[in-house]
Amino acid sequence: MTPAEFLSSDMAEAAQELRAKEEAFAFATIVRTAGSTAAKPGAKALLSSDGTLLQGWLGGGCTRGAVKRAAVQALNEGRPQLVSVAPEDLLAEKGVAAGDEVDGTQFARNGCPSRGTVDIFIEPCLPIPQLVVIGSSPVARALSELAPTFHWSVTATPHKNKPHKKRFIVVATQGQGDLDALKSALEVGSGYVAFVGSRRKYASLAKKLGDAGLNQSAIDGVHAPAGLELGAITPEEIALSILAQLVQERRATANQNDV
Repeated sequence: MTPAEFLSSDMAEAAQELRAKEEAFAFATIVRTAGSTAAKPGAKALLSSDGTLLQGWLGGGCTRGAVKRAAVQALNEGRPQLVSVAPEDLLAEKGVAAGDEVDGTQFARNGCPSRGTVDIFIEPCLPIPQLVVIGSSPVARALSELAPTFHWSVTATPHKNKPHKKRFIVVATQGQGDLDALKSALEVGSGYVAFVGSRRKYASLAKKLGDAGLNQSAIDGVHAPAGLELGAITPEEIALSILAQLVQERRATANQNDV
């Protein structure tokens, strides 16, 4: 059963539209309540990238601010959030205050007369990362064919950068316009740029890039040669080593957020 089957048809359709537009969004689900609350466990909502409620219902305004903040944090960090909204005296009994985070749960104050407690799970849904493969070499073709299997959006030219959408660039020109390709990759700006070629070759190109006035820290940050050291020989094996490094880089950010 897919997640969409747990949702109302309107919410599922709205989520599909956001995904088609490559926009970030989040699902919020009430997982527990105590005391008097308008919404009950199982209630769901669809939230935009700025935390605005688009579909569904989570009760009145008592939870709105906390849910919005948690949704924005979940999307920025790329990991789920659990927020517990409770009256101030109940928070004090637990030894916590609004804004505290303990064992993965964020606490927020419920100032409504109902004085109920609502625990809400926020699940971020981020666009799949964009992989820009520059070049038409055998390695470029092999990488472009392999990457979608591992949930990468592959393109030959970078699209307009969208919030929450990560972009990675691999220059696989292999002697066909290497310098111009590297210039365009560095000028676009990306957290990850890799070059398919030897260290010696890139060192020569890096000097030319510096002479052309490109940012030196960006030049130094290029992964060259691209890929993990797997002893790869064929274009397919080299593409696999590059993809392994891409996955490593992609997951590193998520792991850092868990520290």
